[in-house]
Amino acid sequence: MRPNKIKALWNEGKPAASAWLSIPDLYVAEMVSQAGFDAIVLDMQHGMGIGPDRAAAWLQAVSAGDSTPIVRVPWNEPAYAQWVLDAGAYGVIVPLVNDRDEATKAGLACRYPPLGYRSVGPNRARLYGGADYLERANDEIVCLVMVEDIRTVDRIEELAEAPGIDGFYIGPADLALSMGIPPFRYAQDEGHAEACQRVLDAAAARGLVAGVHCASAEEANRRFQQGFRFCPAVSDVGALRVGLADALRTIGEAR
Repeated sequence: MRPNKIKALWNEGKPAASAWLSIPDLYVAEMVSQAGFDAIVLDMQHGMGIGPDRAAAWLQAVSAGDSTPIVRVPWNEPAYAQWVLDAGAYGVIVPLVNDRDEATKAGLACRYPPLGYRSVGPNRARLYGGADYLERANDEIVCLVMVEDIRTVDRIEELAEAPGIDGFYIGPADLALSMGIPPFRYAQDEGHAEACQRVLDAAAARGLVAGVHCASAEEANRRFQQGFRFCPAVSDVGALRVGLADALRTIGEAR
């Protein structure tokens, strides 16, 4: 089976360089897949009109490069994980996980029996992953569950015991909202920082990976130094916004 690049990096204690895509355009997917990132995430939850058909086509397009394809599914329902994994995703990020039972539901949906209850039918996954996909998928596929509520942080040590998961992915804006903090003003909040650290500590104690959504490459670097190992450094929407604003500012100086 094709090795999972980011899982290999994590096993060495290294972070993974990743990009986040919310626009399911296939040309963009091909372009980003050849940029050199270790992983690319497709955001089905908040991306622009991304259903299973568009996600499957996107997974084919990113095969043009060597980046590991990851999908954030729209909900904690096993059917979503099955669709994208069978189509060739090498990992899923599962939102809206609030307790150990919900984390277990997500983790076991990504594992074949006897470790989980994923149904056998790896259509394109076998083409992308290799003929021995069924034998090795439980070891290579990644499942990260999201932490988006302060009440979840209060139960994080219990979530860390859930079978089938590889770690946590913090949604900092939603976490801030649950704490009564404006969603994009959490950077200087001490309580928010302590909550993120608690998630990181719980992951480290259990041998799991902790990730957090980042707004820039600079923030991703800071998080890597803190100990997080999955922190997307750029998004397609963010890069467009920055590039467009820079171009307008530049030509504005000449008008």
